[in-house]
Amino acid sequence: MNYKRIMLKLSGEVFSGDEEYGIHRAAFLDTAKQIQDVYKTGVQVVIVVGGGNIWRYRDTKENGIERTVSDAMGMLATVMNSVALQAALESLGLETRVLSAIDIPQLAEPFIKRRAQRHLQKNRIVICAGGTGNPYFTTDSAAALRALELSCDVLLKATNVDGVYDKDPNKHKDAVKYDELTFQQALDKHLDIMDQAAFSLCQDQSLPIVVFNFMKKGSLLKAAKGEKIGTFVRA
Repeated sequence: MNYKRIMLKLSGEVFSGDEEYGIHRAAFLDTAKQIQDVYKTGVQVVIVVGGGNIWRYRDTKENGIERTVSDAMGMLATVMNSVALQAALESLGLETRVLSAIDIPQLAEPFIKRRAQRHLQKNRIVICAGGTGNPYFTTDSAAALRALELSCDVLLKATNVDGVYDKDPNKHKDAVKYDELTFQQALDKHLDIMDQAAFSLCQDQSLPIVVFNFMKKGSLLKAAKGEKIGTFVRA
């Protein structure tokens, strides 16, 4: 299977290195090099980055910050990660644009579908920052939304496990990995692949999802080339 345009969903935790929180310079550069390998194949790359290495609502519920404010802080965290990733990519000579769902012109262009498409046509890497621009929606939802708006062939969900299991493989040695699933099977088995809004959007529009272990060297390239890796979720 050959993809012409991919959506890469990266969690913010990818950029914290061995730490629970924070920004790790080497992690950004390593991620940029993996994306460079994909770019060299001619595949167009769209990226949505999370902000969990800087701010996560679920870990900060007790601090008294109201949910919508906390979510806005999380969106700003995604902008920080996106700009840092852009810098890492451009240090490798890859022309990159950050387009944000929240207005922050000193750091990023506004997300406009036609503008993003034009950047892709010019062989630029596009990073979509700021989530959906709305509270209560995760960056998984942003990835699904932007993937559909920009006609991506697949959504590649980068994780720290090598696919979808029937139970947590970090806690259960007898966990069974699924090589392929339909959306309905994933729902029937109550598998936690993405948040419900994002998953439903992908299901409704038949956008396939590949869940794979980003930490394994060369895994992103394999996923982007359509090789068998991780778990493939389809209609």
